[in-house]
Amino acid sequence: MTLCIIDGKEIKMPNVENVTTGKPKVGGAVYRAPVGTTLPTDATTALNEAFKELGYVSEDGLVNSNSPESDDVKSWGGDVVLNMQTDKPDKMKFTLIEVLNTEVLKAVYGDDNVEGDLDKGITVKANAKDQEEASWVFEMILRGKVLKRIVIPRAKVTEVGDISYKDDDAVGYETTISCTPDKDANTHYEYMKKGA
Repeated sequence: MTLCIIDGKEIKMPNVENVTTGKPKVGGAVYRAPVGTTLPTDATTALNEAFKELGYVSEDGLVNSNSPESDDVKSWGGDVVLNMQTDKPDKMKFTLIEVLNTEVLKAVYGDDNVEGDLDKGITVKANAKDQEEASWVFEMILRGKVLKRIVIPRAKVTEVGDISYKDDDAVGYETTISCTPDKDANTHYEYMKKGA
């Protein structure tokens, strides 16, 4: 931390060491497990075996939309006299590109809609059945070997983008999951710790 003394007071100064990128953790960055699976409460504890790794994500990485929405209440005459928060959706968007991975197919189409494996043959059923909620974990490495883990207790797939099959790009599932509050009214947790 950089400090500066101005008029006898210590002032924190901007620090370039706090600026970072988010790279996927080597060995896996996106995991999914049934709701109720024991969740990690820090950045480094090993994940429960129920979490299944979903492989590569496209170069667009992970996008978190978590902005409050609000309405203004106006008085007669047009002055804004009250601002009310009406919603605060928490969504994660990413593109899964291991389309031959059965865990990816289950995440996109639903666990009950995917059967088999590549050796024996895979069957995927596309239908209008409501997706089950799952627990999700995203792991990344920030600048200075800082480990970051985003833990989502409950979320389900609420949108899948158009799937393109062409010879000059990887097939991928552009996936959006919508988080719902846990028993403590939190939609996700973020943990960071300096790594070895």
